Amino acid sequence: MMKVLLAALLAGVASSAYAADLPSHKAPPAPAPYYAPQAFSWTGFYVGLNGGWAGGSTGGDFGSPSGGLVGGTAGYNYQIGQFVLGAETDFDWADLHKSGINLLGAYNNNIDSLFTARARAGIALDRALIFATAGYAGVEDNVSYPGLLSSSDWRSGGAFGGGIEYAFTNNISAKAEYLYMPFANKSYSAGGTTQTSDLNLSVIRAGLNYKF
Repeated sequence: MMKVLLAALLAGVASSAYAADLPSHKAPPAPAPYYAPQAFSWTGFYVGLNGGWAGGSTGGDFGSPSGGLVGGTAGYNYQIGQFVLGAETDFDWADLHKSGINLLGAYNNNIDSLFTARARAGIALDRALIFATAGYAGVEDNVSYPGLLSSSDWRSGGAFGGGIEYAFTNNISAKAEYLYMPFANKSYSAGGTTQTSDLNLSVIRAGLNYKF
């Protein structure tokens, strides 16, 4: 009887040791949760800096003033699906200059500043935005005939154009745009002679914006 009990005990110990050597059947660990990156949105207020070149014509009476400009920008975008609607305003200090001679004599024509307030509408391709824009434009135009007359006027007109903007981060984007600006005519008279300026400007500029 003792031999039977001893044999059973040894068999049990051997079975336990064998079972301990078998591979474990525990379930594998759960995979780490995946968080999809949030889609970029153009919605929000932004401010920025811009600079570029502007040139135009004044109907031949006052030549074609041209030069550089630099200034600031502020605006707001609202994105609906791929469509982006917004409003933008900017003010630039300008150095557009032209000197020449017309029927009134030697003249200087200087545009010292430029302002626009425009609506924007575009299509967003993720972080790229292709947009059209239109609205109001105004410039400070200074025309002088040394020893004859000097005139400084704020001239109002329109602004039409478009461009492309790309967001490098969720807050910083860069843009390039073209604007065409036709202005109301302005006449200058002296000594019974009148000269008319029908100013039209083309503006090419780039900008860097920060979105809040």
